[in-house]
Amino acid sequence: MNGRWTFHGGRLGEARAVYGDAAGPWLDLSTGINPHGWASRDGLGTDAIAIDWRALPDEDGLRALERAAAASFGVDPGFVCALPGTEIGLRLIGGLLPGPARHVAPAYRTHGEIFAGSVAIAFDAIDTLSAGTLVIANPNNPDGRIVAPQALAAHLSRLSAASGWLVVDEAFADAVPEASVAGLVADDRPLVIFRSFGKFFGLAGLRLGFVIGPRALIARFRAALGSWPVSAAALAIGAAAYRDLDWAGDMRARLLADAAALDAVLGGHGLRPIGACPLFRLVETDRAAALFDRLARRGILTRPFDHDPRWLRFGLAGSDAALGRLDRALGDG
Repeated sequence: MNGRWTFHGGRLGEARAVYGDAAGPWLDLSTGINPHGWASRDGLGTDAIAIDWRALPDEDGLRALERAAAASFGVDPGFVCALPGTEIGLRLIGGLLPGPARHVAPAYRTHGEIFAGSVAIAFDAIDTLSAGTLVIANPNNPDGRIVAPQALAAHLSRLSAASGWLVVDEAFADAVPEASVAGLVADDRPLVIFRSFGKFFGLAGLRLGFVIGPRALIARFRAALGSWPVSAAALAIGAAAYRDLDWAGDMRARLLADAAALDAVLGGHGLRPIGACPLFRLVETDRAAALFDRLARRGILTRPFDHDPRWLRFGLAGSDAALGRLDRALGDG
């Protein structure tokens, strides 16, 4: 499998360059981004949010965003710092926390690059650790595995700030809030959490994320980020979206239904869906490479993986028509 497809999802430009556009509009199933993007209560979408593009992002607006996000996460606003996407926050944390470090794999490629010399470990090895910084995604990507919060709390109890930290990437936790350990964050606990806005709210282009941690660590993040860490659009849209609790509740139910419908289509073609994260499904099959190519030739982009050539990940289709298109393409073999 060509490495261009396995590095990360969303590479539609490269897909067009290789496969062309003859199959019609591309259906991008290569990411775990919600296909039902947040829209304001009046139904006009993000265009209805007033944004002053002429002024620098407002400090009061930044604090309002962080308060809205903190209320959604169930934490004190003092523990929350907005980021221009979680990727930057993850890169910064390597210079702020002690090593040695381990990262659970397979997971995000970035996790293995945060700390120099970080060692990959399996999920089942977490219980054997009593020191050192650990990086883990929950829910995990790409397999959708969810570690019980109680298991993470047990690991946290074995740590001190001197011996290591627990770093939890909760990029998909808005879709599965019961998996979050954000409520455990405290000034005297070596726990730091990252949350992504774009995946659950379906607005990845906004590049907005958050770090949740002890106030002393949050102060170091603020110093590293400097003034105006996120855009005026991120401030306005993010705050409005996090306050829209009705939308969030309805969307969680919708995502579960969409995931079940995707499971049915995949299962109808002999593909057993893996994972409990409702924003995507992983399948394991000897036909993964052939399926990727077949679907791409029909204008459907999925996500293969270099560390396991038998894996193929499918994001949500977003509509009955798109799901039917996938169903037909899978059967056209």
